[in-house]
Amino acid sequence: MSAALCAETGRPADWDRVLEAGRREGKVTVSIPASAELRKQLEDGFEKRYGIEVEVFTARASTAVRRMADEFKAGVRYFDLHIGGSSSLVSGLLDEGILDPLEPWLVLPEVKDPKQWWGGHMWVDSARRHAYMFQAYLTESIWYNTGLAKPDELKSYDNFLDPKWRGKIGFLDPRSPGAADSQWSFIWRAKGEEFLKKLVAQDLFLSRDQRVLAESLARGRVAVMIGLTHYSFVPFIEAALPVKSLPALKEGTYGTGGSGNLAVIKNPAHPNAAKIFVNWLLSREGQEIVSKALGQATRRLDVDTKWLRETGVIAAKDRMSVKEFLQVENQSEEKLEKVREPAQRLAQALLK
Repeated sequence: MSAALCAETGRPADWDRVLEAGRREGKVTVSIPASAELRKQLEDGFEKRYGIEVEVFTARASTAVRRMADEFKAGVRYFDLHIGGSSSLVSGLLDEGILDPLEPWLVLPEVKDPKQWWGGHMWVDSARRHAYMFQAYLTESIWYNTGLAKPDELKSYDNFLDPKWRGKIGFLDPRSPGAADSQWSFIWRAKGEEFLKKLVAQDLFLSRDQRVLAESLARGRVAVMIGLTHYSFVPFIEAALPVKSLPALKEGTYGTGGSGNLAVIKNPAHPNAAKIFVNWLLSREGQEIVSKALGQATRRLDVDTKWLRETGVIAAKDRMSVKEFLQVENQSEEKLEKVREPAQRLAQALLK
């Protein structure tokens, strides 16, 4: 491609060379959240556009990052990229020193330009180099049985301590990573340890099985459920069972990037294919596909996210200022250290 044409299309002069080298490499290997829809969309979207295979590895995040770290230390170069939640990414990859600085991998103007992103470029890691956060949103993660509770009775976390709710509150086990861990940590920060001790004393119905918990709320085993999101309740909503998300409490809720964090493994096996994938993933097209597949909200300003409201996901860019989001997010490296880790230690101590 000529320099004039590159300037006209906004593509870097060596883009075609990188693309051709990526096609010779044949594939890019990506660790992603356990989502069949995301896997399908990556294959349909990226492979068809660039003619490069996407070899996808899906597993629990802790399992995936452990394998990546172990293989890296053993000199095996299989994985190129990881997409997932921040907690395992920080503890399993960042802390192990096996991530490449990401900024040199951003080459397309629409990806590099911070004006394309709500809040500019945001990072999970404090050094702002290795773990890129391409999503930001709030989620409705407290639900109630409409036959057993009313929103007016539950306007603040303090209301959950009323004796009438003893034995009637469900909680996705916060000792496992994810929405429940995030919810517990938010409560720890907003209300403190003594509050959580009193909440646990309400005889919480705990489980790590989201289906069991959602059904327990729908069938009236409990009146309120903490830590589950819309997707856990879809079958029960469709069956017209009495479940509904609780309006925002006085204390608010936490902000997150969900599964929308990207990292590049040092010395990746397929560097050119990985570079093409990174720039496609963070392009408008890539973010539209990923946002729909995951049901989570991108930070790209040119991608519509208002439709997510129907699924209990509220894009930060549609609701709040960047400053407000940074105050309530609890997935950055700093918040993991100062909020999530001490909150998790308390959960381990109280929930035996």
